[in-house]
Amino acid sequence: MGGMSNNEYDFAVIGGGSAGYAAARTAVDLGLSTVVIDGAEMLGGLCILRGCMPSKTLIESANRYRMMREAKEFGLRANGLEVKPAEIIARKRKLIGDFAGYRQAQLEDGRFDLARGHAKFTDAHTLHIDLPDGGSREVKAKTILIATGSVISSLPVPGLSDTPFLTSDEVLEKETLPKSIIVLGGGAIALEMAHYYAALDVDVTIIQRSSQLLRSADQDVAEVLQKSFEKRGVTVHTDTCLTQAGHDAQGKWVEYEHQGNTQRVTAEELLVATGRRPNTESLALDMASVDTDRRGGIEVSAEQRTNQNHIFAAGDPASPLEVVHIAIAQGENAAHNASLLVNKDTTTKCKEIDYRLKLFGIFTAPEIGMVGLTEREAQAVGKTTHAATYPFDDHGKSMVSGDEEGFVKLVADDDGTILGGAVIGPHAVEIIHEITVAMHYHGTVQQLAQIPHYHPTLSEIWTYPAEEIAEKLGLL
Repeated sequence: MGGMSNNEYDFAVIGGGSAGYAAARTAVDLGLSTVVIDGAEMLGGLCILRGCMPSKTLIESANRYRMMREAKEFGLRANGLEVKPAEIIARKRKLIGDFAGYRQAQLEDGRFDLARGHAKFTDAHTLHIDLPDGGSREVKAKTILIATGSVISSLPVPGLSDTPFLTSDEVLEKETLPKSIIVLGGGAIALEMAHYYAALDVDVTIIQRSSQLLRSADQDVAEVLQKSFEKRGVTVHTDTCLTQAGHDAQGKWVEYEHQGNTQRVTAEELLVATGRRPNTESLALDMASVDTDRRGGIEVSAEQRTNQNHIFAAGDPASPLEVVHIAIAQGENAAHNASLLVNKDTTTKCKEIDYRLKLFGIFTAPEIGMVGLTEREAQAVGKTTHAATYPFDDHGKSMVSGDEEGFVKLVADDDGTILGGAVIGPHAVEIIHEITVAMHYHGTVQQLAQIPHYHPTLSEIWTYPAEEIAEKLGLL
């Protein structure tokens, strides 16, 4: 479906990651001549190469080690346990190599053209591509999708730029373990990396600027996670203002202010995991008159359009939540809407994503899963909320499994419609999907309470908060 002979296409995609590939595949299926432009050294995108898959591979090793250390509780003995970090990384490299190889094969299977190089706009319909061999190429397209992912975001802390530190990218390749590490940040990446190191017996200190870990979560969820970390020996400092960083003979150090007092923490290693920013700086978006925010993020409509009607954006540069399933949906929708524009179809409805079902998971211990609105978010948009929780330490299956930390939480409207759910506890990222399905069909707490659940299972725990809210509202 390419247009290589004249370098003119119906649809050009900048970026071959999850959003870009999904968009290109969809565009080809809709009959658009398509080119994907990607200048990364290795094809695959952030999730496969430096995000979801490699981090979860490392965390799986850490979780297995934790389970083996807890064998005695279950009447078992696991002696002579050893951690071999180089072997953990070797397993990760093999798996990621397989995943990336499969994605590369998909990108190179001939359904669309693949241009290996770095693109930038020269005008609203033209892209200049710098090729690996030093040459260049120009591509013109009727419609364009920006799906360039994100890059590590740095912190403006005095001394930090002169201090050797790790990012999540380096952690995923590090074949040795430090004895101690400071983790700057309290979001998903920081917390997952902190969990990885703590589970492998590294002395971990977390320093978070906001008043709680995971500031997007309700406070009750964040409190359970912090207490769990502290129970496992992790030191957590919240509500801080970072003032300085440096290194000396004792190691890497960070100074911060808390409640008017200055404190210093020193460790062998320092991990800066304070977030990512949109990877748009090199695109020359001003040449196409595409509006961005101060971080380089691209403002889009519900149809994934930028302020230029024929230019779309998907994934990290334009998403309210940097997660793969949303990026894929955005890419697919952008391709569909681009096809309507190319074909001058004014009768078919444009596609939009239902952010009502925004879903988020964090692979710490305990895990966290969230869907829809938190209780705080629901109240902020004027909803009259009814929330109920139920703890895992009073739930049969979790007691049998020895996973008793945390709880599940439901948030409902006045008529019992489920607005959101959260779980912090065993297999949270799996069992949150029960609430996602219920919300997809606009389910109510009454319906959820009445659905049969097998006993004993983790999933049946959802029926308890559902019953509580339904009875409160007079629905049962």
